[in-house]
Order: sequence, then C-alpha cells, then structure tokens
Amino acid sequence: MKVFLDDERATPEGWVRTYWPEEVIALLENGQVTELSLDHDLGDDAHGTGYTVLLWLEEQVATRGFVPPLLKVHSANSSARVKMEAAIASIARLAGRMG
Repeated sequence: MKVFLDDERATPEGWVRTYWPEEVIALLENGQVTELSLDHDLGDDAHGTGYTVLLWLEEQVATRGFVPPLLKVHSANSSARVKMEAAIASIARLAGRMG
C-alpha cells in the first residue's frame, strides 16, 4: 500500500490518504506499507509532523530491525525537507541500504 501524509494536497491516485502521524504509524505497524510520501507541516505541530513519522521509523529500524518502505518527502518547507531527507538517509543506513 502507498501512503500519503498531507493535510492539504490532493491525494495521488492509488495512494491511501492520512492526515496525522499516528495514522501512518498504525499502517506501518501492520507491515503492508510499500511506499510512503510525507509532508512536514500538517496544520498542528503539537499533534506531530511528517518528521515525527521518520523519528519513529528510525527507532524501529535501529531497535527492532523493522524494514522501512520506500520513503519520499513532498514538503514545501525547505528547512524541514533537509531535516527529513537526512532522517531518510539515516534510516537507509540503519536498514543496510545505500543512502
């Protein structure tokens, strides 16, 4: 399943729409997510951001050997994008992939 985390953009065809980090994490825990596209700013930073999902994923890969899906960032927030892409590179290294 392809999962799209965003609060405003239209969901691409063939993707499952989520609005909050906990929705994405629940789907990841089911083990059926093959691809994940993340926005950073979701309208309520206290509720979490796309980066929140990446922090969870990084911990799961490091501590449980969780196999991450293909990860992408579609955020327009340039500083958050840099931070998120660094997290994706770290996840890839931890998972034994080329980062």
